[in-house]
Amino acid sequence: MIQVSRPLIGEEEKNAVLEVLESGMLAQGSKVAIFEKKFASYCGVRYAIATSSGTTALHTALLAHNIGNGDEVITTPFTFIASSNAIIYVGARPIFVDIDIDTFNMDVSKIEAAITHKTKAILPIHLFGLAVNMDAVMEIARKHSLLVIEDACQAHGAEYKGRRVGSFGTGCFSFYPTKNMTSGEGGMITTDNPEIAERSRMIRQHGMKVRYYHEDLGFNFRMTDVHAAIGLAQLTKLENFNSRRIMNAEYYSNNLRNVKIPSVPEGYRHVFNQYTIRVPLELRDGLLEKLKENDICSDVYYPIPIHKQKIYLDLGYDVYLPQSELASREVLSLPIHPRINEIDLKKVIEVVNEFCK
Repeated sequence: MIQVSRPLIGEEEKNAVLEVLESGMLAQGSKVAIFEKKFASYCGVRYAIATSSGTTALHTALLAHNIGNGDEVITTPFTFIASSNAIIYVGARPIFVDIDIDTFNMDVSKIEAAITHKTKAILPIHLFGLAVNMDAVMEIARKHSLLVIEDACQAHGAEYKGRRVGSFGTGCFSFYPTKNMTSGEGGMITTDNPEIAERSRMIRQHGMKVRYYHEDLGFNFRMTDVHAAIGLAQLTKLENFNSRRIMNAEYYSNNLRNVKIPSVPEGYRHVFNQYTIRVPLELRDGLLEKLKENDICSDVYYPIPIHKQKIYLDLGYDVYLPQSELASREVLSLPIHPRINEIDLKKVIEVVNEFCK
């Protein structure tokens, strides 16, 4: 079976975990601190704050920026639900703008129309490993005095005009096993702002700066040294992983026929957490089944936009976002991870081209 995603774990990760287990320091410790420092350097920022997941990174970042009751945060509904749920966790309200169907990212031309006196932040999502148009986002944020919190959970190493995502506003990353690098579970906040960094550290550890002296309401959002050890080993391999994803994507794009291949605008580095094609509605589900019959896993990310999920309908989200809804009916993600080889790629291409001819 050709898996749609699979982490690539080697002896380095195994030995790193054993080293931590033998040290006796299993909770947040020196490995977390080293991981934070190296990840900050990789992203080109001053600070990185490790958390227990990408979701808790988003939650913490929103709290660190004092986003809460009555505030609105502009984002998109075509993504995993964690980004919008984190906004609700802090008492704020997600305001959805539609996507650009070619990139699956926020349609930046629609942001300003969504701004009200309650708007506190823009939360762009670098979906599938492709950066949002950050020049446009940052210009709008400056014009309207808004915060920017980047959801880079699928975009480790993605770049916009030579600059890595997570370095424009406050970045949030996930290290879930399906991501371009993993720590098993885990997340990271990136920032150049020392106050946001300090407040994020407090929030993730029960509101403490000094042990047992609690200055604010916080949570247990810490990363363990076990997870950090895996993350450190994976970080050394990330550029190789990304290069292989990009190479696999180029092979697909040069050989697939009669489907809409992913867009890579000039000046962007797409790191392909997913290789997502668009297939005509009447063919999409049939192609998914045909791939499965040929021992090829594929998946639909995402079959229901967030604003159409039951929980959001119950919250009163009765909006029509045509591009997000069209995408949910046409997208299909093909295997792209570093484990697959040219034989696997050729098999996938053969099945897709035969079915969609």
